[in-house]
Amino acid sequence: MRPVTHEAPADADARRAAPAVICYPTETLPGADIAAYLEAYAGYRKTGEVIAQPREAASFHVPAGAVFRIISVEGPQVGDLNLWNANDLSERFYSGKTRALHGTHVSTGDRLWSVFPRLRPMATIIDDTLDWYGLDADGGGVHDVIGTRCDPYTGRLLGGGDYHHCCHSNLTRALAGARQMSAEEAEAQIHDVLNVFMCTGFTRDTGQYFMKASPVRPGDSLTFFAEIDLLGALSACPGGDCGSEHSSDVAPCYPLLVEIWEGDPPAGWSVPEPSAYDRSHGL
Repeated sequence: MRPVTHEAPADADARRAAPAVICYPTETLPGADIAAYLEAYAGYRKTGEVIAQPREAASFHVPAGAVFRIISVEGPQVGDLNLWNANDLSERFYSGKTRALHGTHVSTGDRLWSVFPRLRPMATIIDDTLDWYGLDADGGGVHDVIGTRCDPYTGRLLGGGDYHHCCHSNLTRALAGARQMSAEEAEAQIHDVLNVFMCTGFTRDTGQYFMKASPVRPGDSLTFFAEIDLLGALSACPGGDCGSEHSSDVAPCYPLLVEIWEGDPPAGWSVPEPSAYDRSHGL
């Protein structure tokens, strides 16, 4: 706990009792017709797959209107996911706004939103085999958009050494390989992730970000409908199921499978338009 250096005022309880107000009510968000997505997906065929090897990352392309599934194989493993517009890397996944709109953890019906100025759905979650988990007694949930990604800079800050298979570095290598970029060029495009299968929350006493062993088991999956042409990169985190530590070779790690499925999208579906805001900013 942080030290308390000021006495509480006489009206402290009244101040704490102020009602919580949802920052971004979502009743007016564009709806996601999951039944229509699933009906279309039932007629899709698998057109490709890639494997993110343990402590490594893999890149993949998903055309708009297609589906991609991230699947646990061999053992419990979490993954860090980056997404970009395949035709313009400046449009990428915005974890902070996704968190503000959908909450700290995402599941079926939630969408992954892109950065300003587009702010549009990049992908919609249409199936989640871990949707039963909810929030546990510690306040932990699955598929978080509150963490960043394990990285060599924080690792050096806290531990003093260099480790090159953090998710940040894995994603950098994957993007560099996919787009023939230098490490410096690729690293500039790496962004905060969706922590797929990761079980996380905040401690109630200190407010610290925590992780615990993921409930994922072989066969579990998270399935997305691609709303735009996507370039993805998925890192099989060196933390394995993240029940002990990451940024090291200590934890048992397993591969993650990404499948690509293509077919006729739902009737009436079209690629979402970017935000209609005029970008004048009052000037």
